[in-house]
Amino acid sequence: MAHADFQDLIAQAVGFLVQADSIVIAAGAGMGVDSGLPDFRGRAGFWKAYPTLQDAQVGFHQIASPAAFYDDLALAWGFYGHRLALYRGTQPHSGFDVLRRWQTRFPKGLAVFTSNVDGQFQKAGLDAALVHECHGSIHYLQCLHPCTQALWSADSFAPDVNIARLRLRGVAPVCLHCGGPARPNILMFNDSAWLPARSDAQEQRLRHWLRQTRQPVVIELGAGTAIPSVRHFAQRVAREHGAPLIRINPADAALPAGLGVGLALGAAEALLAIDARLAELPGQAQHSLV
Repeated sequence: MAHADFQDLIAQAVGFLVQADSIVIAAGAGMGVDSGLPDFRGRAGFWKAYPTLQDAQVGFHQIASPAAFYDDLALAWGFYGHRLALYRGTQPHSGFDVLRRWQTRFPKGLAVFTSNVDGQFQKAGLDAALVHECHGSIHYLQCLHPCTQALWSADSFAPDVNIARLRLRGVAPVCLHCGGPARPNILMFNDSAWLPARSDAQEQRLRHWLRQTRQPVVIELGAGTAIPSVRHFAQRVAREHGAPLIRINPADAALPAGLGVGLALGAAEALLAIDARLAELPGQAQHSLV
């Protein structure tokens, strides 16, 4: 991207934001890449992150399935236990800091829709009441069967994983009610047992918040097309609310004509560039709706 073109696109994004009363963040797996998290892009990308599963010819669709917990509980929890520990130990990148500041910059604040299960938005200090995790969260557990609709925190589970074999050492989490195996409260592939109550409540809060906004801007961050939940959400909100869409994706930033602007950048770089340009504006122009 030529420097002049880059600056023009940033200027367009800033032009949308100075007219906004609120920000809707729609984030996919690419949002975590700048924090060092894998995005499992394609089979090759997944196996690069988990070479043990490549050796066994186990793909993402196979391990990220309730069937994996029935077939080999230690392997399934080796995979999810490793991810849980990884997310707990990951520091959200500087782009999250920008979003945290923007929560108070815009009159109606900022809300998040994400397919990520890593809890990074909450960890970065964004308002948990306005985060909708459409695929659930690895930080919550449920019964594998399930015996009840109950969910509970995974905070007391400290996974001990043999990384070389990607197998859980020790005891896997159990259901607090029946004592059977527990699993993450994540929507997996071929999953008829996911309990969506927590995600449904988040969705209702987000819908209520959206009804209070007048001039939102949608910022889509790192959303792919293989599982297009985030892209569909972003474009639907943009059309329903007459909101401009800022699509940030280093590999595929194109978007329908007239819908907004695309930035072929990583999440952190784009957010920092937009924030820096906002900071350069005269005080009275930084936000026309305050």
